[in-house]
Amino acid sequence: MKAKRWLDLSEAVSWRSLPFTKKTGLSDNKPFARLTDYEQLELSARQQGLAVCAGALLCGALAWVFYRHPVAVALFAFGGLLFPAMLRKHLLTRRKAQLKIQFKQLLSAVSTSLGAGKSIETAFRDAMQDLHLLYPDSSTMIIRELEIVNRRLDNGESIESALLGFAQRAGLDEIGQFTDVFVICKRTGGSLVQVVRRTSMLIQEKLDIEQDLSVTLAQKKFEAKLLSAAPVAFVAMMAWTAPDYMEPLYEGSGRVVMTAALAVLGLSTVWIRRIMNIRV
Repeated sequence: MKAKRWLDLSEAVSWRSLPFTKKTGLSDNKPFARLTDYEQLELSARQQGLAVCAGALLCGALAWVFYRHPVAVALFAFGGLLFPAMLRKHLLTRRKAQLKIQFKQLLSAVSTSLGAGKSIETAFRDAMQDLHLLYPDSSTMIIRELEIVNRRLDNGESIESALLGFAQRAGLDEIGQFTDVFVICKRTGGSLVQVVRRTSMLIQEKLDIEQDLSVTLAQKKFEAKLLSAAPVAFVAMMAWTAPDYMEPLYEGSGRVVMTAALAVLGLSTVWIRRIMNIRV
């Protein structure tokens, strides 16, 4: 039943015929539109270089603390190649969080216009002026997306088609669910005012819960970072202040002990991160 509903919706608004190409993020037919795929992010050469260098230094320092051997340092330095992917994931998560907040502001502006008796198309056009007061920078994500939606409306496309294209690229559950309900209400004559207001309220409640969790877990995350760094700092201090005492751990079977300790430390760090990663 769900698959059939999606098929009906896709046929009704024909979002697959939109000019957006997800692989490249470019419009094949409209040179003025450069559409952003929020599931993809290309790091600049400078960002990649800095991430690799920082990762190589961090991994090399870790190897020197636990092994005190140049070969181990050289091998661990290759771990810096993993840091660009970690940076990319972090930037993607932060960008989506910002887009979610901006989308909530968009819904509030649209809801106000609909409550004043304006059409949905006019509401999206008027929302541009309201959001410019909150985000004066024209390169803000939601401002760019509104410009794309309004340009498509000016070219004769339906509001459903424009929103489905945005939802497809955004990769956010809130935007996708709102678009689904919006398309159904638009086609069946439902109350768009109630839909927009209800969606805005639900997103705000979810953001409030996420913010409360973030504040609650902030101290625990800081403590977890300290606990992860403490063993490394302790070994480094002991190796510096009592080198004779630590010497057996850097030779023969002592390296096996150090390897096991490093593996346990790595697993515990990953485990703590998973525990702290709470999704609403």
